[in-house]
Amino acid sequence: MQKFTTQLVCTYDQIVIEDLAVKRMQMSHVAAKGLQRSMFGYFRQVLTYKCEWYEKNLLVADRFYPSTQRCSVCGHIKQGDDKVTLVGNHKHHTKHDEYICYQCGATLDRDANAVANLLALL
Repeated sequence: MQKFTTQLVCTYDQIVIEDLAVKRMQMSHVAAKGLQRSMFGYFRQVLTYKCEWYEKNLLVADRFYPSTQRCSVCGHIKQGDDKVTLVGNHKHHTKHDEYICYQCGATLDRDANAVANLLALL
């Protein structure tokens, strides 16, 4: 963890992460996933410290920012039954890792779309 966070702050001047409700997630899933999610809390703590130490900019996006629901091409935000979830979208039969914008037709990797949206905050 220490080496990884040091590599991040030495490579990038600006870093964006999401402010996830880590404690809430721990209580709602099995122990293995809870452990993984608690590591995110530790990761954020170490990354915050390293960014301050190396004088780098760390932007923490609001947990309600729709990074996975917003189209990075046209800006359309999915709502209701159109939202993408961790299991995909049952209404539109999409997989959990794909993002399809029903406004402009863009087909993107869900994570790449979210990253593009978070980078737009800088």
